[in-house]
Amino acid sequence: MEDFLSVDLRREFEALTASKDPAGKSDNIGKMLFWQKAIAKMSCRSEADFAKIHQLWLKLYEGQVPIAWFPTSFVVEKSNIGKLMRELKIDNYKDLYSWSVQHRADFWDRTIQKLQIRFQKPYKTVLNLDKGVEDPLWLEGAKMNIAESCFQGEKKSPAIIQGSEHEAIRTISVEDFHTLVNKIASGLIREGFQAGDKIVMYVPLTIESIAAYLAMVKAGMVVVSVADSFSAPELKKRIEITKAKGIFTCDGYRYGGKEIKIFSKVQEAEAPKAIICNYLNAVTLRGDKQDKFFDDILYSEKFDFHYADPDAATNILFSSGTTKEPKAIPWTHLTPVKCASDGYYHQNIQSGDVVCWTTGMGWMMAPWLIYSTLINKATIAIYTGATTGDKFGEFVSQAKINMLGTIPSVVKAWRANDFINKFKWNIKVFSSTGEPSNAEDYFYLMALADFKAPVIEYCGGTEIGGGYITGTVVQPASPATFTTPALGINFYLLNGEHKASKEGEVFIVPPSIGLTQKLLNRDHHEEYYKDVPKGPNREILRKHGDAFETEEAPGATFYKSIGRTDDAMNLGGIKVSAVEIEEVLNRHEQIFETAAISVPSEGGGPEKLIVYAVVKNAFDKDMLKKELQQQITTKLNPLFKIAEIIEIKTLPRTASNKLMRRELRKEYMNK
Repeated sequence: MEDFLSVDLRREFEALTASKDPAGKSDNIGKMLFWQKAIAKMSCRSEADFAKIHQLWLKLYEGQVPIAWFPTSFVVEKSNIGKLMRELKIDNYKDLYSWSVQHRADFWDRTIQKLQIRFQKPYKTVLNLDKGVEDPLWLEGAKMNIAESCFQGEKKSPAIIQGSEHEAIRTISVEDFHTLVNKIASGLIREGFQAGDKIVMYVPLTIESIAAYLAMVKAGMVVVSVADSFSAPELKKRIEITKAKGIFTCDGYRYGGKEIKIFSKVQEAEAPKAIICNYLNAVTLRGDKQDKFFDDILYSEKFDFHYADPDAATNILFSSGTTKEPKAIPWTHLTPVKCASDGYYHQNIQSGDVVCWTTGMGWMMAPWLIYSTLINKATIAIYTGATTGDKFGEFVSQAKINMLGTIPSVVKAWRANDFINKFKWNIKVFSSTGEPSNAEDYFYLMALADFKAPVIEYCGGTEIGGGYITGTVVQPASPATFTTPALGINFYLLNGEHKASKEGEVFIVPPSIGLTQKLLNRDHHEEYYKDVPKGPNREILRKHGDAFETEEAPGATFYKSIGRTDDAMNLGGIKVSAVEIEEVLNRHEQIFETAAISVPSEGGGPEKLIVYAVVKNAFDKDMLKKELQQQITTKLNPLFKIAEIIEIKTLPRTASNKLMRRELRKEYMNK
């Protein structure tokens, strides 16, 4: 496999892989220098090239954390983190991180200034803890509207670039985009909506939907985010939870060469008054609901910001817990500060960058993308349609995207579609969230940019407002691993005895901007703080549910996800509770009861859904799987795919009759 190396590099490789230092660890500096020299001379334009380079890399780092990207001094110097370190006269990232959590108010104050967050009335204090860390008062005395901070880029610079499967690329400038936002905001008011009203967004990510999102925020309304992949019953459930007064939607759109109909589900859900983008020219308005087409509501080009307290709600998103009703999670004017902060420091978004994330309007990464990009004076790049095909690959090149966020299942599809042979992207940073990553696939992702860009793994949640664990461009990157808690937030890994450990459950140390302080339909304290152990220094801790393990390397710690500790699961990049799935499966006439678990794919990557079923009669397993899958597709979400059905006589339960899904997961993993 080393036959493509020069004679000198081959000798260096052989020396590095043969020698050990007295402590039993290989020459890490030498390996770093070798890898940088080797990749500068490699051509990786086919799967065969990739296989050779991948094997070389694995052999080079055998027995160690395999590092694929190292920051150059130039990258560190020009990075946003590097700038902050120079300002504070701190010469290494570890000390910078410690400062950010030991001086939280100072960190957030400085970050707010860097992001140039706009205020109608300035804050008196950054952080007031009179009510304790569970309920901090941030930016006391301020009045603001976070949408005001989204229009500070150069007026003629592009705000959004949109590609699609069937149309030419569309671009809208910052100036024209703000005008569109005003027209929508004034139009919504003229249609009878007012500040405080909740309006559902059930629509793909487009220029119009992003403008409508910010228009609602600007007007003091509350966006209710619902993914358009969810079924009509799930849409109706979310409308009822939030008591929404309207819905912003579309007739449908093209995805993977097919027409995806949206409005039929809006009708089935008996949604309130709809504002409809007519993308397919295939919808009839409901007269009794006073529906309107998008173009018909546009009104005045001028509209004033509705100012409010920083903790006023702007957006309600949904995340599954361990019960069948999804948690309704309010975002406030503060939450986008966390989004933009992570984008600024960890994804290193800078003015003039073109930022894309393969997400949908109903998921938290859509508002994250909006705020992180626009507040940092960069350009949003979005694609309406399947992001796994060649047209998306071409769009990345044509739109000059240089910061690309995605999920592991999409990367796996890029590899299956031979993207390395078709495209050469000019990416400075990749980022990934939503699912556990596969290290080989993410090494492939780095190869798509000739190993000149790291993959910033990014994990958090809707109730975090961004990430609590991530990577940086000032630290080495190893595929499918994290390198640091996010700046301004920290956590402990606690083992089963509630002791700090190198492997265990994540418990977050509050406070931080971005962390929720209330839920719409749950008791916030019970959800996150009740019966939670204290930290090693008697800190109040906040439950999250993820589990990680750590691996040490010289001068660095790498974190790897090992799944969830509760009954939530991550399917297709969507967090869903086992109870939600089981409730749908148990409606089948042949099912007595079920237990749904998720297990990691072999080698890492997206989780697989396994269903243990107690059946009433003899059954054809393939037919039952097909019928149960159809129920999940129509009642929940077509992205939830059953990998396997296992018949079981009785489900394991505790003395109090609680279903022991962890035991089933352990049994399956040990097969």
